[in-house]
Amino acid sequence: MLNDVPRRLSRSSETTEADVREDEEQTKKFQDIIDLLLAAGYFRARIKGLSNFDKVIGGMTWCIESCNFDVDIDLLFRENLTIGQKISLTEKIVAMLPKMNCPYRIEPHQIQGLDCIHIFPVIQWLVKRSIETREETADFVRSFALSQFHKKHSFSEDACTVQTVTENLIKNIQLVQKSYEPRRLFKHKDGVKRDESTRYFGTVLEYEAPLYSIKIASPAKTPSSDVKENENKEELKEKENTEQITGNLAAIEENSARLSVVAMGNMVGIQAQEIAKVAEKYATMSISETEESDATSSSAALTALENQRTALQSRIRKLTKEKDALAAKHLDLTEKLNESRAKRQAIERKLQEIKNGTSEEEEDRVKEYEAQKEAVTKVRLQLAKKNRAIASLTRQLDDVPGRSELTQYQRRFMELYNQVSAKHKETKQYYTLYNTLDDTKLYLSKELSLLNSIQDNYNEAMASISGKEQFLEQFEAIVEGVKRNKAKMEKRCADEKNRRDALSRQLVTLIEQQRKYVAAVRQLTIECRKNEALLAQLRGP
Repeated sequence: MLNDVPRRLSRSSETTEADVREDEEQTKKFQDIIDLLLAAGYFRARIKGLSNFDKVIGGMTWCIESCNFDVDIDLLFRENLTIGQKISLTEKIVAMLPKMNCPYRIEPHQIQGLDCIHIFPVIQWLVKRSIETREETADFVRSFALSQFHKKHSFSEDACTVQTVTENLIKNIQLVQKSYEPRRLFKHKDGVKRDESTRYFGTVLEYEAPLYSIKIASPAKTPSSDVKENENKEELKEKENTEQITGNLAAIEENSARLSVVAMGNMVGIQAQEIAKVAEKYATMSISETEESDATSSSAALTALENQRTALQSRIRKLTKEKDALAAKHLDLTEKLNESRAKRQAIERKLQEIKNGTSEEEEDRVKEYEAQKEAVTKVRLQLAKKNRAIASLTRQLDDVPGRSELTQYQRRFMELYNQVSAKHKETKQYYTLYNTLDDTKLYLSKELSLLNSIQDNYNEAMASISGKEQFLEQFEAIVEGVKRNKAKMEKRCADEKNRRDALSRQLVTLIEQQRKYVAAVRQLTIECRKNEALLAQLRGP
């Protein structure tokens, strides 16, 4: 009987394992993910020592990095992470997916919980994108290697092609050089007499060379003193001419930007007058020539002069039209200027009125604004107080547990009570077993000492008749003592059985009472629901 107690205790102390059910669809999707990663080239997924999370997260990171996107993750030396580290890791990967324009969305907790049904399309897209990126990189590297090879090496079959390409390239370069060769920007008018110095200065000015840095060689050899004097004079003269020309050009450029409409009209008028004078001169010359020369020569000259006169008249008409257009533009600008002046004066008057002081109406508006501002401030203070009171009441309401929370607390307390009760029962059984074994050990030790004493005294007691009688008397006394102890233990065992029976009857009574309580609570719940329904009907809409 005592040997059965440890077996019962060992069976009662065993913890029940949770019934873990694996989802076949999740397992199938996980295997599909591993197959995809292996087909893409991520062979770390074959390692059996890695966890499923490390395989999935490592494959996703490998695909992202193969697509030329950086992820701040170190998987080579930090495997088998904690839950917090796993979530932070998955957050980094999830943040990279929108940057890669991934059409699928996934949450960090889905990766951490290995929701393979939602992870599979993301892995499938990443593997496809990784393969495409590697193909593009391979094509680029191949083309770059071929270009580098063709720069230093060539085949005999390609000699004609290379020569043709080189000739076309040289022709294109020559054509570009010819198209962008230096050209003159300025050119003197025909019929104007120019000496050598004038042409020299014009050329130098056109190419923007400093005149004082260029020296003209003298045609003949003169003494050193005369040469120096001539050179100094020429340099001074060149400097004066250069300064005069550059000054005139600068003045013309400055004045050209500030030419007014009136000045332009005056210039047009002056040119028209000069043209009219020239026409009159040519007319008088044509008359005199007709009187003095022959009819044939005079008619030819007259025709030429008439042509010149016609050209001059057309030019006069053109300049007159330009003058009229400029005059009209001048009038428009004058009107706009007057309007701008009137607007400026009105703005200045308004500014002066504002500076002199605001009107009574504006003062009333300011007072009304201040009053409304104070009212709004008071309302805001009241609103802040109400918000604080509402927040305090909300916290108090949150501190009061609801029905669901109370149910959860009750369930948790029941679980804790059951655990404590089971532990207490187990400990009590251990104590009972210990006491029983201790008593057994005590009785066995007494029995052993008694047998040893009998064995030691047996030979001496059997040597004489008196010793033999005394030995038998002692032996009978020992037997009587053992019988008394046995009777005590039997009585104690009977008392324990009676106590057990009484407790069993009490347990049955309590169980029956519990059943009655459960039935009463169920009935009370039904009545409460009926009461609530009746109250709702009474309150009615």
